[in-house]
Amino acid sequence: MARISGTNLPLNKRVEYGLTYVFGIGLVTSRDILNKAKISLNTRVKNLTDGDVVAIQKEVNNYVVEGDRRKEIMLNIKRLQEINSYRGWRHRKGLPVRGQRTSTNARTRKGPKKVGGAIALKRKVTKK
Repeated sequence: MARISGTNLPLNKRVEYGLTYVFGIGLVTSRDILNKAKISLNTRVKNLTDGDVVAIQKEVNNYVVEGDRRKEIMLNIKRLQEINSYRGWRHRKGLPVRGQRTSTNARTRKGPKKVGGAIALKRKVTKK
């Protein structure tokens, strides 16, 4: 089992795609790391030797990944909120940040529809 930066890589996948399971590493960065470590992109994770894993880990250490990357993102969002920028304000309110429309859609950011008004007050009428 290959473990890189605290993440277990899936054994049956090719290394170039397996590395993308590490937070902060995408496909381009993964290919760059493997080229620098001189490892074939077609190698499966289960076929990596211990030396290959060490070489990959050394290259990954040059990038900001996992906990440090998450912390950096959270600090950036916090900074936007503190300076009261438009994007920070949208983050704080839980609305889409990058200019998407909100009159329809945007359910991922806004959450489920809120039931309100007369619908919430309606009671079942029973016949006597």
